[in-house]
Amino acid sequence: MQEKEIKAVHILKKENKPVTVLVLISIISLTLSGCNININHNNTSDQGISDSSGASENSGVSDNSTETENPGVSDDSDENNRADFETGEEKSDEVVSGNRIYFAAPLFSESEREYNLKIVNILESYGYEVFLPQRDGFLATELEGKTEEEKIDIIFQKDNEEILKSDIIFMLLDGRVPDEGACIELGIAYANGKRCYGFKSDARSVEADMDLNPMIAGCFDKIFYNLDGEDLIRSLEDYLEHNRL
Repeated sequence: MQEKEIKAVHILKKENKPVTVLVLISIISLTLSGCNININHNNTSDQGISDSSGASENSGVSDNSTETENPGVSDDSDENNRADFETGEEKSDEVVSGNRIYFAAPLFSESEREYNLKIVNILESYGYEVFLPQRDGFLATELEGKTEEEKIDIIFQKDNEEILKSDIIFMLLDGRVPDEGACIELGIAYANGKRCYGFKSDARSVEADMDLNPMIAGCFDKIFYNLDGEDLIRSLEDYLEHNRL
């Protein structure tokens, strides 16, 4: 292309046509520039195709590494599900593991209150937080200046609230029949999914080969029962040494 340009300039100079020479030189220069531009453009396009392909390959590698990491998370979840299946437990059915106890028992005589406090002291010595109505709630005899309706409302609302806040109900079952109020407290606790334990050293309620009414006995997870009061206390302490209520 350079030889053609020189020849053209030489011929035109002979004819003394300087304007025409300049025009032709410009046209030839532009033509050459256009060729270079097209060549560069083609090279750039080829590089773009190559880069895109490379990017796609790289993306593939990145995706594979991501996929390799994610299964690790999925595996953890699968392991948890397998663990639940193997133990036969579901999270929604887990037993509450709190240690707050509502102590349900008759409290109308000095001997009853002393015995209640003795058992509560044992429970508290093993780390349980116990609500004892005679100590932590209200007694009707202490609500001076209140009407009967007001006393009922105050005592019921307080005890009901404490049952619902508890994790466990521990009920004293001694007597010719279990205390009526304690039976209501047991029913509330059972209906609300609390763990229920009984404590009994009295045989007076034995009837027709059944020691307790089935509707009462059926609420309990466990009943501590021994006609010897001291042995009963020792059996409770031994249980608490190795188990949680």
